[in-house]
Parts: sequence; C-alpha cells; structure tokens
Amino acid sequence: MFAWGEDILWLLVLIGVMIMIHEAGHYWAARYFNVKVEVFSFGFGPRLFGFRRGETDYRFSLILLGGYVKMAGEQFSEMAGEKAGEQGSDDPRHLMNRPRWQRLIIYFAGPFMNFVLAVGLLAGLYMVKYQRAADIDLQAVIGHVEPGSPAAKAGLQDGDRIVALDGKANPNWDDVNLEEVQSAYRPMRLTVERSGNRRDFTVTPYLSQLSGVGYAGWDEEGQIELGGIEPGFPAEKAGLKKGDLVLSVNRVPIHSQVKFRETIAASGGKPIEIQVDRKGRTETFTAQPVYAKLDGPAKWMIGVQPQPKLHLVTTRLALGPALRESVQQNAKNALIIVQFLKGMAERRMSTKTIAGPIVLGQLSGAAAREGPAEFFGFMSIVSLNLAIFNLLPIPILDGGSILMLLIEIILQRDMSLNVKEAVFKLGFVFIMVIVAFVIYNDISKMLPAG
Repeated sequence: MFAWGEDILWLLVLIGVMIMIHEAGHYWAARYFNVKVEVFSFGFGPRLFGFRRGETDYRFSLILLGGYVKMAGEQFSEMAGEKAGEQGSDDPRHLMNRPRWQRLIIYFAGPFMNFVLAVGLLAGLYMVKYQRAADIDLQAVIGHVEPGSPAAKAGLQDGDRIVALDGKANPNWDDVNLEEVQSAYRPMRLTVERSGNRRDFTVTPYLSQLSGVGYAGWDEEGQIELGGIEPGFPAEKAGLKKGDLVLSVNRVPIHSQVKFRETIAASGGKPIEIQVDRKGRTETFTAQPVYAKLDGPAKWMIGVQPQPKLHLVTTRLALGPALRESVQQNAKNALIIVQFLKGMAERRMSTKTIAGPIVLGQLSGAAAREGPAEFFGFMSIVSLNLAIFNLLPIPILDGGSILMLLIEIILQRDMSLNVKEAVFKLGFVFIMVIVAFVIYNDISKMLPAG
C-alpha cells in the first residue's frame, strides 16, 4: 500500500514538471507576441483554487492529468469543444488576430520546451556523472539461442558474433535489439563471425504476444549478476543477494540471462545449485523453485532478476561536451520513439508497448527509489516522449493545431469554423479513446495470465 502511495506521489511530481514546462512554453511565446493569456491551469475541469496576477488566472483544476493555457480569442475552450467568446473581436491581443506564423510558434513552443527539458536534464546529469559502456560490452556476441526460435531456425549458435546487420558494420547490442523489436515478420540480414569464418544469415522475428514487439530468440553474451531479489521467494531464503555474479546453475556455466531463466524454468521444481562470485569469493547456494507468476505467465522461478553485468567507464563532462552528448542521446531516443510509432502503424509492434498512467506511476516510483540520477534520467525520457506525442497531427494536440495552420497558410484563407469544430470534437473523442485504452492496457498487464 505504501509503495502505491509513493508511486502516485512521484507520478504527480513527474507530470507536474512536464505540464508546467510544456504550458510555460505556450505562455511565454504568447506573452512575447502580446497575446492575452486568460488562464494558466494545472489540470482540466472545474477550478479548485489558485490566484490571479494581472490578467491571468493561475489555477489548479479538478483533473490533474494534464494542463492548459487559455488565450483570448481561442475558438474552442480546452477539453470541452465549446466556442470561446468574442469571436468577432478586433482586439489585436486575441490569438486569432495574430499572424499565422506567430500562432505556429505559440503552438510549437510547448513541445519545444519539453525538448529543451529533456536535453537540459541529461546534460546536467552528464556534468555530474557520465557513464559509457566499455569496449567489451559493445561487441554483439550471442550468449544463448532459444531452441525453436527464429534465430535457432536460421542456424545461429551460441558464441556467434554479429559483425554486420542490415548493412551496418559492427553493430552493438543496442543496435541489434532496436532492429529486432521493430522487425516482426520482416527479415533481418546479418553476418556473423564463427570460429574465425564469416557467414551470412537471415532471421525473421515473430511478434511476441507477451512483449508486443519483434522477437528473434537470442540473448547477448556476458557476465550475469543478480538484480532485484523478491522478498519471501526461494532466492532470498537461500541467501542469494543483489549483486551476486552468477557462475553456474546445476554446474552449467551461465553467460546469458535467458539461459539462467530457462535453466530454472526447466527444473520442474527440483532443488537447483547456484554458484556465484560474491565480492571475489566463490559461494554455492541451493534453492528450490516455486511455481509462481511475477512478470508474464506462471513458471518455475526463485524470485530474482538476472541482468547483464556492465563494465562502465565513469567520468564527468564539461558543459559543451555534456550538451553535445545529450543532444546526440536525445536524437537517438527520438528515433527509437518514431520507429516504435511506425512499427505500430505497420502492425509489426503491438499497442501493448504503450504505457499509461498506472505503469508510468510504477516506473516513476521505481526510478525515484533508485536515486535522483535515475529519476531525472527517466524524466528526460518522458519529456521527450511528451514532446513527440504532442507533435502528432491529431486534432486537440499541438501537432493538430500546427497542421491546420499549415493548411490555412497553403490555402491562404481560414478554414470554416464548422470544419474546425468538427475536427476538434473528433480529436477530443480520439484522445479519450486513447486514454481509456492505455488505462485498460495498464490494468491488463497487472492481471493474472488467462
């Protein structure tokens, strides 16, 4: 219960910062072009409390998942589809009486500020602590191939090193994983090095019903350490601890987190022997798996989260290099987001990958418990997602308003008010459907598998 309350608190902090930065962008741009701002609201719906300063009402409203800036002369009020008053006013401070190029900047300013926040947060983190993977972690060496998977059917084997992927030479695992998740039903052409020789293969991932993305059935080679230990599960009772480096399970060497899970799942509930390296000492533990469900279908497990042990090089960056690295990382993340959207549009990715407020709250709480750096890093990713989502050409979003303005610029005339109102209402319904779907999606992830 405490965890849920903590998650909600951190979610409110997260979306509060996102909303304030986003709406501040619209507000500052409107003020710069001398557009009258009537309302700056955190949340939608009825006003709860606030204060008035000058001509603007700064308020908190009932529905906290969002916010808006209402400018004089807007044709529709936020989240209601109602016509604003004074439609025929000649007041030059009304939004609709400003040049279209100024309105474009005002609409774009919100997403732009989210981009700025994403870059600024990462740059600040990099100035305090910048970590990059050592060269040993950049090689795409396959540690395990799942039997019967697309990778196995293609002929790939444990120990193969991927030296080319769809024309890209020496890809790292980030490159391979990104290509895999967006390539359901689409062939991936790769070259691997095996025993000093190079061979070409074609792997066609399928769409995983569990994760909703492409799945090839391989896993990277590397040292595996234990992450989270579930309270009350066999791993904790046996004495295993977070940070233990796994050497073997039932005397089978472990070089892959998937191999670790498969070995335990195949135990049939019989006791397993796990050999680990703990701070330089080799220790052996015995745990008896239980049949349970934590993430995904029920299976034999001991309640641990295996993860690759990364060899990180840690340093600090000066302002210039930190900004440059932040821009590059955000550009890479933006490309990933766009590829996910494209994959869903082409039905090569499932909408299961979309997270709503419940999952976002869980992730916010988990990041906050890891520490300030993790929370600010997560905030940067969410801010980037929000910027891109708001630029989608969907009516009611900034991208929809920008699109209609661009159409009017091309036509050199205003679209009719009836058309705009119909488009706005359609966009409102569409957004409400998305909200309902993501909440349902979040709840379905928490329910036991059928």
